[in-house]
Amino acid sequence: MEFARQRDLAVIVRGLRAVSDFEFEFQLANMGRHLQPDIETVFMVPKEKFTFISSTLVREIATLGGEISAFVHPLVEAAFKQRLSRN
Repeated sequence: MEFARQRDLAVIVRGLRAVSDFEFEFQLANMGRHLQPDIETVFMVPKEKFTFISSTLVREIATLGGEISAFVHPLVEAAFKQRLSRN
């Protein structure tokens, strides 16, 4: 906040890559508001390709017959399909 104040900035932009980032960033923004009430913090979320997706979720999508090619390497997708065809 001191850096922003010295440069007469009005807004700090922070990126959230995963939901787990939110708690820390939210606390940081609240502390910043306490230290410098005139400086706002804005959160932005990245494009999907830069976000985290859990392997558990990918596995569930695959198990339910969903398309996972956007989330995994082609070899991983093939292994999933082979495994599911045996079950």
